[in-house]
Amino acid sequence: MEAARIVGALARFTGDFALAEDLAQEALAEALVSWSVNGVPHEPTGWLLTTGRRRAIDAFRRRSAADERYAMLAWDLSPEEPGPDALFDPEAIDDDVLALMFISCHPVLSKEARIALTLRVVGGLGSEAIAKAFLVPVATIQARITRAKKTLAAANVPFAVPEPRERAERLGSVLQVVYLIFTEGSFASGGDSWIRRDLAGEAQRLARTLVRLDPQPEVFGLLALMELTAARFPARLDKSGQPVLLEDQDRRLWDQSAIRRGRAALAKADGGRGLGAYGLQASIAECHAVAHSVAETNWPRIVGLYEALGQLTPSPIIELNRAVAVAMASGPADGLALVEEIAGRGELNGSHLLPSVRGELLTRLRRVDEARHALLQALELCGNAAERAALERKISALSPS
Repeated sequence: MEAARIVGALARFTGDFALAEDLAQEALAEALVSWSVNGVPHEPTGWLLTTGRRRAIDAFRRRSAADERYAMLAWDLSPEEPGPDALFDPEAIDDDVLALMFISCHPVLSKEARIALTLRVVGGLGSEAIAKAFLVPVATIQARITRAKKTLAAANVPFAVPEPRERAERLGSVLQVVYLIFTEGSFASGGDSWIRRDLAGEAQRLARTLVRLDPQPEVFGLLALMELTAARFPARLDKSGQPVLLEDQDRRLWDQSAIRRGRAALAKADGGRGLGAYGLQASIAECHAVAHSVAETNWPRIVGLYEALGQLTPSPIIELNRAVAVAMASGPADGLALVEEIAGRGELNGSHLLPSVRGELLTRLRRVDEARHALLQALELCGNAAERAALERKISALSPS
């Protein structure tokens, strides 16, 4: 719970991002021993911070006994029992966490490195948990984190909250990382489960933290999108853990509290210049959240929102989603025509999503043989076990030609 606060404060204290995480781990390890004997201190966070500071001074001493920085830091080191002091100003803690988020998502890092580092130092997740979430070896995650720290050090990235202008430029990188984490939690790309609630929940926690620390309209848009999407989680899986499609979901299971939170956040996502990309996606999710059924959903509005989103952030996935909405608003033939246009460009050749949508629309048009072929192609490309099972059920349900 306190991982980001502790690492952030120690990074501000030492000016060394990589060292700060090591110091935090050492302080936690010492706490496991000390607290089991002496009990948990009255101010556990302060205890950990001061212990980390002492470890930092020991590290500076080992580096150079004459180090001017060591002398300055050691000057006011109290010999008393570790506890909070003026160095760790509670008013500065939030800024420390914000700085930590911006450093972990620094544009100098690769997308994969940003995700791993953010989950590690801001989310407090271990390498094993991150590796499990993204279905890669632990050694791969550890290597990404190590390379990320070295890259930040080589680039001399300072530990500080960026200036307003620079913060605005880098905010998109932070939001993208949080969004990618949530997306993997909502629609797992591999593994046995279609939803990874722990990963999605961690992304929501990061977004709520960011809203509190830097309440920009697009941050509210991302939080709104997450709340409105997560509201449907209880109905997206049946009792055996198999996916339940939107049209078959029991909407009484949707989390109404999350819907209210999402709509409240969406109301703050328009900064006077219209909605951003996350706000537009949240508006689409809101259309689903307020509808009593698929038939009563405002599909023409969703089509318009996807058109606006496609102009703002062009993407074949957005076009595919728009095609689905067109199929619901105007009929499967119109939607299929758009899908064929996307397929003709070859932009989604390696994705199971396009043949899956194509198979669904062909099924509705009763073009059974073509639908079966498309769904079999989707099955071959799909890496998630739960989603593969859903595709197999669709194929089995098709009547013989």
